[in-house]
Amino acid sequence: MPVKVVVRKNTYFDSVSLMSLSTKANQIEGIEQAVVAMGTEMNKGVLKNVGLLTPEVEAAGNGDLLIVVKTASDDRIDGAMAEVEELLDKRDKPKGGAGGEIRYATLASAAENVAGANLAIISVPGEYAAREARAALERDLHVLLFSDNMSIEDEIALKKTAHDKGLLMMGPDCGTAIFGGVGLCFANAVRKGSIGIVGASGTGSQEVSVRIHDFGGGITQLIGTGGRDLSEAVGGIMMLDGLNALANDPATKVIVLVSKPPAKSVEKKVLAAVAECGKPVVVCFLGGTEEAVKKAGGHFARTTKEAALQAVILAGKNESEINKRALNLPLIEEIRAKLGPQQQYIRGLMCGGTLCEELSLLARESFPTNVYSNIAKDPAYRMEDVSRSREHTFIDFGDDDFTRGRPHPMIDPSLRIERLLQEARDPSVGVIVLDFILGFGSHEDPVGVTLPAILESQALARSEGRHLEILAYVLGTEDDTPPLGEQTRKLTDAGVTLASSCTNAGLLARGFVSKK
Repeated sequence: MPVKVVVRKNTYFDSVSLMSLSTKANQIEGIEQAVVAMGTEMNKGVLKNVGLLTPEVEAAGNGDLLIVVKTASDDRIDGAMAEVEELLDKRDKPKGGAGGEIRYATLASAAENVAGANLAIISVPGEYAAREARAALERDLHVLLFSDNMSIEDEIALKKTAHDKGLLMMGPDCGTAIFGGVGLCFANAVRKGSIGIVGASGTGSQEVSVRIHDFGGGITQLIGTGGRDLSEAVGGIMMLDGLNALANDPATKVIVLVSKPPAKSVEKKVLAAVAECGKPVVVCFLGGTEEAVKKAGGHFARTTKEAALQAVILAGKNESEINKRALNLPLIEEIRAKLGPQQQYIRGLMCGGTLCEELSLLARESFPTNVYSNIAKDPAYRMEDVSRSREHTFIDFGDDDFTRGRPHPMIDPSLRIERLLQEARDPSVGVIVLDFILGFGSHEDPVGVTLPAILESQALARSEGRHLEILAYVLGTEDDTPPLGEQTRKLTDAGVTLASSCTNAGLLARGFVSKK
């Protein structure tokens, strides 16, 4: 198959833009594979693994933009490359004019020319991220650092600098935030209110914010910390600073903390701060225990749904007026009856890491010895080979196993779609769980692009005389693009079962395959 490469020297695009561009490029008719990426060593390694490492790619520098296109035939290659470059040029063209977009070549020029700016969003290759974040902090800008692959030493140094200057240093690998009603990176359109969130997990924070919205509450601010913040090494610097910021925010009446379990020493520090906070704090450390939280005067939440519900009630919502989205118990019996005796297992194919973690935890409560995941902390239950599932398996497609040199599955779900068809062929599988994450930064139609594979999976199971239960959860609101109702209708029209929250999805899935 012919391959064409264009190298644009000294042309930088952030990783979020390039993920989106690559996704759109791969949808162009006649293209077998398209990669639009910076010429970093990591990206060259990815291109080598897929057989696209050409001499031009090898010679490119870190600051050069690579456009690599492979087509099925020679007569399509030039036209395909032209279409990809057209996509790129449209994205690169500044709007200009009154009220239009103005682009600046450096952080310094932007800071000097944008009056009142106080926050920098940084999404550059990891080797440059610390430098840019440091420059932003030196200009007294808060930082949301989307970039990952930063050393732990740089993270600690940056967070200490920010703390000393009274600034927020969110990240590295911070995927979401909301300030003043404006969503940053991946975020959902939720109403304003009196509840603040500090989260070390991106989709976990999104899930709590959307559930709060669904229960009738609203958000003041959502502060991300980055996934390593609550490790022993980093010590929860950003979680503590975020908690303090919300404690001093007059508009915030209730605070929610969201994370996987912190290191024990860090949990002790965070809970000590909760005790001194002066405001109600709901603590949702997935897999954590209740005793220490209660001792600190906090409100323990076992699940993200429970965290949101507690927060809304603490903020003053009348509990009797809340639609709590009770679990559909008759549905559990109905689906159990459809599954054959050999269909014992759940397969969770997830875009959200925290959603994957919550589903795994809920499954493990019912099946303590045979739940596996690529993000399991216990080595005994970590997948040995991410390409092969085993018993109850929950996969985070946003983990490094699947995103090295590729867009996040919230942008490009193609790898998950392939895995859906693979799992559908396994006669021991009774339930496949899928999440669809809407909102700013995500795919413009995540359900629509997955529907053909869902229908094919259902048809494959029917042809073998078995029922395959597809269980879906859509994380979003009616104000998101696309809106929640549009996406859920597509799923129900295809015969997919819907869960109203991640928590309910986990409870339903384990109920479907439990012994009668």
